[in-house]
Amino acid sequence: MSERIITLPEIREILPCQNGFLFLDRVQKLDEDHYVALKAVTITEPHFVGHFPAHPIMPGVLQVEAMAQLAEIAVWERLDPERKYDLYIKSISKVKFRKPNEPGDRMLIDVKVTAITTEEATIVATVTNNAGLACQGELVMGIREKITEIAMPALFNEFDKTAEIALNVDQVMQYIPHRFPFLFVDYVAKIDGCHFTGVKNGTASDPAFRIYKDGYSVLSGSVHPEIVAQAGCVHMLTNEANKGKLAYFMGIDRTDFYGAVLPGDQMRLEVEIPDTTKRFGKGEGYLYVDDKVISKTNLTFAIVDA
Repeated sequence: MSERIITLPEIREILPCQNGFLFLDRVQKLDEDHYVALKAVTITEPHFVGHFPAHPIMPGVLQVEAMAQLAEIAVWERLDPERKYDLYIKSISKVKFRKPNEPGDRMLIDVKVTAITTEEATIVATVTNNAGLACQGELVMGIREKITEIAMPALFNEFDKTAEIALNVDQVMQYIPHRFPFLFVDYVAKIDGCHFTGVKNGTASDPAFRIYKDGYSVLSGSVHPEIVAQAGCVHMLTNEANKGKLAYFMGIDRTDFYGAVLPGDQMRLEVEIPDTTKRFGKGEGYLYVDDKVISKTNLTFAIVDA
């Protein structure tokens, strides 16, 4: 059995993650298909400012991002040894958030490659801390061509911000406790019964954008379900019956990815929650750029007293 330590300089060399979005401190290769990593959690990390100010908790999707980063280290030499492609998350499934990770915790991330071809790899992953299992899930990692031909977007469309939008960012913050730098809904364009349309702009200065050595930049897949979940939380909490309550993101049933989000893209979040009065429930959300579905997420949520 090979038990090699992969140091932080090597991690940075492999992963196209910005400093504010790197969630592995040290990696150990146990064998070709089994890797573990350490992430030390501390209050100085920027996401704790916005998640949540009164009770700092490491966002669940950042645990998923840590899983994906370790999975990338495990498979990049077999999927993309020359680093020509965009190595991305093709799907996320069966994710459950079981215990919180808080400042002072140490996370052990564990990934196992259960199947691999020349184009994709299937991963099972867990995150544990001193209290036990914190998160678990399955990922499929794949490779895709980098987008080299892009056009200026059509300005302006029916979803751009006007005085007639349903909720501006200040009103969004009245419903959910997320704040900078972990608030991912810029405004709500429309609310129509159980259907909700939010908007999030993608910009190059956002640390959630991966940046390859050739300068190619693309939004990390782990953020997609968080964007949809925040829109869903706002939707749930605009219901008068839920006034003053909190909506918790309990798990990702499945997210599938069909395209990439690039800097300058306007993301349209179309969320459908059939019944916003239940304490526990499921929702479905689509992330669009223009008229193209970029990702689809099915999520589980819970409504609790504040």
